[in-house]
Amino acid sequence: MSRPCIALIADPTSPEECSEYLADAVELLTGAPPVRIDSRHFESGATEDGGATGAVQATGRGVRDGGRLRLQVPQQELDFVPDIVVLYEIPPHRRRALAGFQELLDRHDVVTLGTGPDAWRTATEKNLTVERFRQDGIAQMETAVLSRPTAREAAEAFERLGGDTWARPVVGTGGNDTFHITTPARLEEATAYYAGHGTDWMLSRDAGNFTADGLRHQFRVFVLGGRVVHAREHLQPAPDTPCNTCQGATPVHIDPPDLSPRLTELAVAATASVGLPFAGVDLAVENGGVVFEVNVQPAFVDGELDTVAVPYVKAHLDAYARTVSGRRTARQPHLTQAMATGRRGFTTPA
Repeated sequence: MSRPCIALIADPTSPEECSEYLADAVELLTGAPPVRIDSRHFESGATEDGGATGAVQATGRGVRDGGRLRLQVPQQELDFVPDIVVLYEIPPHRRRALAGFQELLDRHDVVTLGTGPDAWRTATEKNLTVERFRQDGIAQMETAVLSRPTAREAAEAFERLGGDTWARPVVGTGGNDTFHITTPARLEEATAYYAGHGTDWMLSRDAGNFTADGLRHQFRVFVLGGRVVHAREHLQPAPDTPCNTCQGATPVHIDPPDLSPRLTELAVAATASVGLPFAGVDLAVENGGVVFEVNVQPAFVDGELDTVAVPYVKAHLDAYARTVSGRRTARQPHLTQAMATGRRGFTTPA
């Protein structure tokens, strides 16, 4: 099989640099770098032969080429037919604008993982995640979703949740715009902050997720294809600060067999609940095990090229190999029939 053409589409405004890990993974696995494209070219309704509207640069086009999809980005002097699209590192607030492009990919013979706009939205908009978890019985801390609440409404939710809570925006990233609230004054500050930004937000009961030596901690578990491929524990010395590595938490890598069975079970179930084939699940072992959120495109840290980025890209390559095999089989119906009947010279599939 010839080397597939891989497009790596990411948003260069993101500070996470996940695309660098993924580009390295592509080159390690195929011997060639991917074709890199600024995702903003395809924002807000990329359509067949119609270009895109409302994007920062708005120059990307998806053009039907036989049964395939040709991508054209004049500003980057690109005009090619990808076999695989790796769509990653899209900031949460920009994901909705790519729904049209995601649907375009879905209609063509392009191998890509986890680009369904419905699953993206369910995991990105945390109010939808909370409701989906409730429906599917995924353990989580009690949460109230608030939209421009009055002071009284916020206070009632705060009291109902025990007076020790975390507030976070419905759409956010990296633990930004998050408050640990234990006093009415802090609640008033958070309420005013979200109102000033016109942001819907959530208030959740604190999980009491501390280690024996007093560090706030949580786990990030990477799930790919229904199994855990990697995990890490985040240790945060500042108890009022989220356990994100970009907020100062220290990551400690965990081999999947060493992760507790309960966290493994929860992470896989939470990923399936929102409908993603790949995700980074944040959760705590306290309270019997609870899920905080499901990250559509979790950031990588040092040491995760081989443990996460490479398996993720390899999953694309494996899917592409199956697609190519399917095309060959479709061109040889006599072969398919022979395999189905187990005739001499062929092995009946299990």
